[in-house]
Amino acid sequence: MVPERETTPRERAVSGATATSRPRSTRLDQPRPPRRRILPEWDPESFGRLSERVARFLGTGRFIVWMTVVIILWVVWNVSAPDALRFDQYPFIFLTLMLSLQASYAAPLILLAQNRQDDRDRVNLEQDRKQNERSIADTEYLTREIAALRIGLGEVATRDWIRSELQDMIKELESRQNGHRPVVGAFPAHPADQPPARDADDR
Repeated sequence: MVPERETTPRERAVSGATATSRPRSTRLDQPRPPRRRILPEWDPESFGRLSERVARFLGTGRFIVWMTVVIILWVVWNVSAPDALRFDQYPFIFLTLMLSLQASYAAPLILLAQNRQDDRDRVNLEQDRKQNERSIADTEYLTREIAALRIGLGEVATRDWIRSELQDMIKELESRQNGHRPVVGAFPAHPADQPPARDADDR
């Protein structure tokens, strides 16, 4: 018989325990350490608000007036200023480059602002739809309750119904009284109208 080989505590821990075989970086009871990123990080919400401000400013008449004033000053300076102070000669290539750069940045910012506005409109439409559904459900519930109350009130004695019933009873009593009215002269209508009784001594 071959003697059994005794296992060391380390071998038992490796073969039996699965938690110890996991790396320590995947523990669920501890937060992950922040990763180092090469690209800069930014807040999407803040950047979106900034893009909306820029797009809102680009869509105003004030921006057009300021841009027109800057272009006029640019052209006048580069035409009338001394040659040593001119930084953009007649074809105004640098001005064209600046305007193209401004347009290339303005278009994505405007699109980003429009996307954010579309998202807000979608959320508002969804909320309005849910609100309309709740209003319709409440209206249907109230309609059913009113119908149930009308059905219940149909079996309740109302004031008009009681008044009509009393009038019918009064008419019925009057008709009965008129049908059995005593003949005039046969019986007096009141005891005071009866003639005085004659005694035997008056004979």
